[in-house]
Amino acid sequence: MNIYIGADHRGFELKEQLKQFIQGLGYPIVDVGNTRIDEADDYPDFARAVAEKVSGDYEHSRGILLCGSGIGVSIVANKFPRVRAGLVMTSDQAFDSRNDDDTNVIALPASYLGFDDMKRIVTTWLGTPFSEEGRHRRRRDKISEIEAGLQDEARKRGEDDIEAPRFMRRS
Repeated sequence: MNIYIGADHRGFELKEQLKQFIQGLGYPIVDVGNTRIDEADDYPDFARAVAEKVSGDYEHSRGILLCGSGIGVSIVANKFPRVRAGLVMTSDQAFDSRNDDDTNVIALPASYLGFDDMKRIVTTWLGTPFSEEGRHRRRRDKISEIEAGLQDEARKRGEDDIEAPRFMRRS
């Protein structure tokens, strides 16, 4: 499994610590940025980079995003096909997000959690499989059906690139 990680300036220092921690757990990790603290950076850029990677290899990858609240990066990540991102603030939420919802991206709020909290969350999240229990599978499948329906609607409107909303497409 590949793990992609990204953060804006508010999550940068915790991202750097998490990278080392995750590598110590034996997981391969790819840092998509930022590579330095830049107060003028924008979280959508890093959320997009992680989400594109996970969307393109959703069966074999996961993503970890950090920003101040965790909310912005989760909003961006959920714009991408096959990405199921959730804001996670506790180990219990990390467990439920994997076990019940099959999340493949987590958003961590750097302004509200410390490194020790994040270590517990990430350890739980990476170690929890999707339960495959009937009700959880049914709900995940419904989410996928909604996503597919939205993509079909975009095709009918003649949008040429349905992999990302118009405002997020590269020129």
